[in-house]
Amino acid sequence: MPPAKRVKSSADARPNAGSGRPTTEDLEGESEFANLARQHWLKTTKSKRAGKVKVKNDILKREIWDALEKDDFPLKSLLVLEGLQTLESYLWPGYGEDSSNYHVLLIVLIVNAKRRERLDAWDVFSDRPADFSDLFRRALSMTVDSSLSWTVRTHVLLFIIYAFQSLDCAIVRKECAPLVSISVWHNLSTEQKRDEILDSNTQLRKAWRASAKRYDAADEPTKARLRYERSWLYTSVLDFLTLLYLPNAKPEHLLYCERFVEFLTDLQSQLPTRRYVNTLLKDLNVLPAAALSPMYNDEPNSLLRDLCALLSHYSYFTVDDQTGVQHTQTEAYDRHCANLAKLQRTALKHFKEKLTVLALSNYGSIDRRSELEGYLEPLTDEEIEELSSLLGLRTAYPESTNLPINRKFLIEVLLSTFERRKTYQETARDLTVLPNEEMLFEIGLRRTDTYDGSHPLALPKLNLQYLSVGDFLWRALVLYRCESFYAIRQDIEDVLTRLKPESKRPGETNFTGFSRMALPIAKPTIVDVAPPLVGDDVPATVRAEVTIDLRKCSNAIRRDWESLRPDDVLFLVAVDASKSKKAANGSAPITEAEKLGLVAVRSAEVIQIQDDKGRAIRDAQAYFNGHNRGSLRKIVLRLDAKSYKEDTESKRNVYDGMNLIVRRSGRENNFKPVLQSIRDLTLSDVPLASWLHEVFLGYGDPAGATYKQLPNRIKKIDYRDTFLDWQHLIQSLPGKIVEPGDDVSGSFGPPYLLETVERPAEAAVGKPSKKRRRDAEPALISEIETVKVSTYKPPNNGPYPIDAPKLNSVHFTPTQVEAIISGTQPGLTIVVGPPGTGKTDVATQIINNIYHNFPEQRTLLIAHSNQALNQLFAKIVALDIDERHLLRLGHGEEDLGTEGSFSKHGRVESFLENRDRYLQEVNRLAASMGAPGAHGNSAETAGYFNSAYVEPTWASFNEVAKTEDASAEDIVKAFPFHYFFSDAPQPLFPPSADRETVLEVANGCYRHISKIFSELADVMPFEILRRDRDKANYLLTNEARIIAMTSTHAAMRRGEIASLGFHYDNVVMEEAAQITEIENFIPLAMQKPRDGQTSLQRVVLCGDHYQNSPVIQSLAFRHYANLEQSLFSRLVRLGVPTINLDQQGRARPSISGLYKWRYPQLGDLPHTQTLKEYVTANAGFKYDYQFVNVPDYKGQGETEPTPHFIQNLGEAEYAVAIYQYMRLLGYPAGKISILATYAGQRALIKDVLQHRCAKNPIFGLPRIVTTVDKYQGEQNDYIILSLTRTSKVGYLRDIRRLTVALSRARLGLYILGRRSVFETCYELREAFELLLKRPNKLSLVTGELWPSERPLLTAEGKEEDDAAVPGEAVMEGVEHLGQYVFEMANTRIKQLKAERGLPEEAPIEEVMGEVVIGEGGGEEEGEAGEAMGAGAVDDEAGEEGVVRIEGFEAEEE
Repeated sequence: MPPAKRVKSSADARPNAGSGRPTTEDLEGESEFANLARQHWLKTTKSKRAGKVKVKNDILKREIWDALEKDDFPLKSLLVLEGLQTLESYLWPGYGEDSSNYHVLLIVLIVNAKRRERLDAWDVFSDRPADFSDLFRRALSMTVDSSLSWTVRTHVLLFIIYAFQSLDCAIVRKECAPLVSISVWHNLSTEQKRDEILDSNTQLRKAWRASAKRYDAADEPTKARLRYERSWLYTSVLDFLTLLYLPNAKPEHLLYCERFVEFLTDLQSQLPTRRYVNTLLKDLNVLPAAALSPMYNDEPNSLLRDLCALLSHYSYFTVDDQTGVQHTQTEAYDRHCANLAKLQRTALKHFKEKLTVLALSNYGSIDRRSELEGYLEPLTDEEIEELSSLLGLRTAYPESTNLPINRKFLIEVLLSTFERRKTYQETARDLTVLPNEEMLFEIGLRRTDTYDGSHPLALPKLNLQYLSVGDFLWRALVLYRCESFYAIRQDIEDVLTRLKPESKRPGETNFTGFSRMALPIAKPTIVDVAPPLVGDDVPATVRAEVTIDLRKCSNAIRRDWESLRPDDVLFLVAVDASKSKKAANGSAPITEAEKLGLVAVRSAEVIQIQDDKGRAIRDAQAYFNGHNRGSLRKIVLRLDAKSYKEDTESKRNVYDGMNLIVRRSGRENNFKPVLQSIRDLTLSDVPLASWLHEVFLGYGDPAGATYKQLPNRIKKIDYRDTFLDWQHLIQSLPGKIVEPGDDVSGSFGPPYLLETVERPAEAAVGKPSKKRRRDAEPALISEIETVKVSTYKPPNNGPYPIDAPKLNSVHFTPTQVEAIISGTQPGLTIVVGPPGTGKTDVATQIINNIYHNFPEQRTLLIAHSNQALNQLFAKIVALDIDERHLLRLGHGEEDLGTEGSFSKHGRVESFLENRDRYLQEVNRLAASMGAPGAHGNSAETAGYFNSAYVEPTWASFNEVAKTEDASAEDIVKAFPFHYFFSDAPQPLFPPSADRETVLEVANGCYRHISKIFSELADVMPFEILRRDRDKANYLLTNEARIIAMTSTHAAMRRGEIASLGFHYDNVVMEEAAQITEIENFIPLAMQKPRDGQTSLQRVVLCGDHYQNSPVIQSLAFRHYANLEQSLFSRLVRLGVPTINLDQQGRARPSISGLYKWRYPQLGDLPHTQTLKEYVTANAGFKYDYQFVNVPDYKGQGETEPTPHFIQNLGEAEYAVAIYQYMRLLGYPAGKISILATYAGQRALIKDVLQHRCAKNPIFGLPRIVTTVDKYQGEQNDYIILSLTRTSKVGYLRDIRRLTVALSRARLGLYILGRRSVFETCYELREAFELLLKRPNKLSLVTGELWPSERPLLTAEGKEEDDAAVPGEAVMEGVEHLGQYVFEMANTRIKQLKAERGLPEEAPIEEVMGEVVIGEGGGEEEGEAGEAMGAGAVDDEAGEEGVVRIEGFEAEEE
């Protein structure tokens, strides 16, 4: 939350907690902790499960605790202990009831370190829940133990915070739930107040009685525990209030208070923890007490004030604490008025003489603090206390708290209780989506720069659960806005750093550097200020013009500036280098931009780009290719009207000082339309589908939205070509009884209609419990489901080959079939698809089934990237789906490798092309029937022809065909369209066909003709509509039935699409685990409700939460606010049933084994063990996968030429040498991809390739060189992977990234890295144990060419890694391999010269001609060259923003 006012702060510029990160030396060398680990627990790791570990308390205290406490528990030391498996191998195995407090505290500290690193912290405790319960109870007692230092209590409190953030973990939830149960109401100020609340809701009274019964039935130890649990929160709050009023508070006191406010905010922001806690906190007057405290009002403590503002937002959030129902703005105001009415009645009854004016005033005049305080002024101190008591407000606290309960305190309580507060909608309405310098450098946002986990932030978090849909949207708006402004500020600072502003005299600034993303300008000219629209108070439009000079820019940069599109956001910046700021003692840290003299920033949107003659540049490429172009360009801009109004009212002449214009790359600059979409949703009442509402918020039955639990489950569905044959059908439905329907017997072929047979419900035995247990399995419809199968004969659609339907050929596995059945039914389907398990095929078949079973329904298809969307779309096009019903929105359609164009305008053109083709068919049909007239002039005339000629003719034929004595010959003779179908495969009617066959052929022919007229009827609106825009919008809202777009496009165009009246019934989302939660949500809310209800019936989410999450730039937003959370991963955490695909068909079984440990049920499809390419060895390599240890090259390992731009020359040279070796053996370049874990390494590998391979046609370029993150969702036969790091594991420690890296290869995977770094990483141990079973020096096999005929060395499916292979050669290092490749290349060139009879001195191009270039895969190499070219431009263009483009480059810093 933004602070109420800008104040100086020294507390916000805190140093990082613990300098540096653990190194290999810390974990493996002679460090103190490493020696201790080897001596006491690492040596026993393998046998630790055999018996309990003996923990020596003196070692814990002297060797570990004292060392940590001496340096104030540095993060680096804790991470060293965590990396040495202290928790897993020593502390937890050795924990017991008699363990010391130091033992407990060390467990707490290491769990906190794990959580800060985003590592799993709770699974280690799951095997001993009783011991964990004891540990948790002891940790609770330490939070209120006054004998411990506040620093230690803060660490324990952080442990409790992390526990309440992990309520999806059963053992943690079991310990946390009693702390926030209804029993905490024992601590309310009066029994009368409690009884009033309990009497207001019968469910509350029942819960209270159940709690009392549980207490009364317990034994004495249990009663003591229950008493402690219900008093813990009360005691903790009182300790917190006492600390707030402590004179001369120290930094450790402040940190504890900040953490405690964070804890209370977390409790208030989720309904299960808020339900009873909110009443207690309001009774304790926590917020008024905090607001009056010395610590709160100390000027440097702005973070505490901001955290309290966030707590206030949640405490007064307009939601019913018990039911979770969101109050509308009207309902919220009515409740506020009811509170004021209570105040007025009490005032009139008990203080009539002094408060008559208050009692008789209207609500609007007494709900503001200043007015209400004036009305209460006549009361004495005793009367104020009496009034507070009569209103049910607490007026007494335990003496130990030392709270000053005086008139000021009670007045503040009264004002806080009865003042009117802004609703979240009003707060959202006030948030602007275009930033200025104050917003970009606001202190709350600047705290995120130095976030390291040691302090909280005043940011809302994305939790497991939300208070309401409005609450979720408000959080998303605040976080996305902050994250966008953070990225904008980084870009502006980066530009200023590159431009190097200097000032030789006051008021004059020169830019001595260069940035491709900015240009110096003269001041903008304001050309038009339109008056405000009715109801607005800001100008309708403020137009300005800026002239830029492109004379010194390269062609690529000129093109970038000329290609700016309407509505692109630019930033006008005022820089005065003579006014650069210097950091002052006790003030907030000065940012880089402020040091360089940044004065002001204003946002503006492009209206038009004009050339030096004032002509608009609409097509930058066409204009750029023209002649006589000048260097001056005029950019017509629309300024931010709100900022302009504020500037003019404050008489700030900021625009005269503007001397710089800054742009951002297109994909980063979509923030404004996305923010507007989120804000519009926050302010609107767009509902979620009622069946999805509770599951989305995280409440109720997790299985409540699945099709088995919904009342509208469809009993009978046509699965068409889902099943290939009867045996496939039986195999696909294990555990179900499959019976032929009543009208068939025995087995039969597809298509199949499946009908679920309802079984009569059995009488319930005993009285069922109404209380739902979270861990209980959802009730099944029946123990064993019975499915009745029937079939039908597909209709004949015509005699032409094009009329035959396209059929599915994929042999779906049982789990894939389960996903298809679930996705075809109404409800929520979550498909977890490990690498290579066919998620896309499943999604495609679901769409196909919906399309054919529900022709009136429309499906929205969403993916994270254009690439994934195009892959899915290409598969849909290949199915039996009419292309006229397909539509692709967004800018990625040009990359779609299909014949037709599926964009809006492409579809319109396609409709008109089809119209012309069908009209020619109409003319041909009319000629064949002898019908005079111009019937093929338009779709309208064709319709008249159909009704006047074709339909009557067909009716006459039907009369003949229906007569019982009509033979097959008679029907053939009567068929009226012989001449029209003369170009169809002949004979049209099979000779000696029976009557039924003839009628079927005739009906098929008529269906073909009918389709012509039905398509022309659909085209008719396009003849009537004149504007292209109207045609495109009609296509979207009326014709298209499958509409595909990226999640970003959906977020940007949500308002525009909804305003057209666009409605849809189904959403299918690919890559759902890679999409942020708000981008998951927006596609569910892109239509306006009808009669208050949305028509959404199905939501299918396909993804894999074990692979990469959404890319978020800032560590603060990614880790603290959890902005990287996707709806997919949250629903999985909540326990929503998932369908886990369990058969992969991408990789060799040996390669899939490297990541199968992440997916316990994952198996291999049979073809991966039978097809030749899977059972044949990789030519020239002994192993199909190998980890190759790369030592220092030329005396160094990883380097960092610029911050976070990490490179490793040895691995880059090694990767390119392996690629060259493979090309010399004949491997096609298109089958090889090179991946790196860092953008810096990717750039270095590209440089080495450019130097060694690009101009040599023997090698060419690989298919792609990219980062692991960018390659998710892609695959190739052979992958060369560079891990890059040699000092530490880096972000690859996130096993989601390792999973992506290991699962891209089909046939060969060669990993380059530093063994000593990666083999000691606990999280990666499963994969590296497998990798390091093989030698870590590259093992080649000489004398082979691609493709190899050598079989893989296997024994019962397992590789004999040590078996000798003829011609085996071991490469000792990169120099050895480089020399080997050099000699091979020379030999190859000599051989080619000899074959072609060329002299020795002939150039390589002449030797190669076009032959060997073709060996590289021809078109694939061309694509590679394109990719590399794009990469080179990208690097040239984007090296300024490389950290932001990759997203994770700065993650570990």
